[in-house]
Amino acid sequence: MDLSAVPLSPNGQPSVAELRAVHRTYFKPDGSVLVDALGGIDLRIEVGEYIAVMGASGSGKSTLMNILGCLDRPTAGSYRLDGGDVSSMSDDELSRIRREKIGFVFQAYNLISELNALENVEVPLFYQGVPRIARHRRAVAKLEQVGLGDRLSHRPSELSGGEQQRVAIARALVNNPAVIMADEPTGNLDSKTGQTILDLLSNLHSQGMTIIVVTHDERIAEHCQRIVLLRDGRIESDTVRRP
Repeated sequence: MDLSAVPLSPNGQPSVAELRAVHRTYFKPDGSVLVDALGGIDLRIEVGEYIAVMGASGSGKSTLMNILGCLDRPTAGSYRLDGGDVSSMSDDELSRIRREKIGFVFQAYNLISELNALENVEVPLFYQGVPRIARHRRAVAKLEQVGLGDRLSHRPSELSGGEQQRVAIARALVNNPAVIMADEPTGNLDSKTGQTILDLLSNLHSQGMTIIVVTHDERIAEHCQRIVLLRDGRIESDTVRRP
């Protein structure tokens, strides 16, 4: 990431994501308002932060994650990611940003069952046109980073849930993204295995990775340095935890 192009926060730290007065309204076919999912969000996320976005069902946290992840766009307001304004980008431009700037980790892993671990991690690089040898080298390195160097040829059905999530994290990392966005990353795991995934995310954060986690689980939030709580589409509180 070219930090020279990234705006600074008031304390002089580079900002990887910044939302200003972001609204997201969904309309009925007749043009009337169905729901105001987000009602004016101001949020700045600095490089290297580990943030939990929390809130009850219907609070707007999934909508906020979709906008942060460039899966949706604001109805009003602006969103800058890694120094670029993505608010009004075309679908093709947003797709490119997702490939190059964001690493996604999902509750359900979203691995391709017909591919082995190595091939699953290579998928984002394939769509970027990275040559095969370079794809292989980078994918192996990321799988080794998450402790799966001995599981390269295993398909998802041959891996435990925790191992599948580690493959998903390796896939999220392989493009060297500006930010990792995780949606309930331990939701399908038992507490012991979930703790292993949280330890891995904490280790990535200690290495400087920016991580945003959407969760309802306070145990996950305990690993984060900042907790953003949503209620009715607005930020109710934004708390920085002491180390």
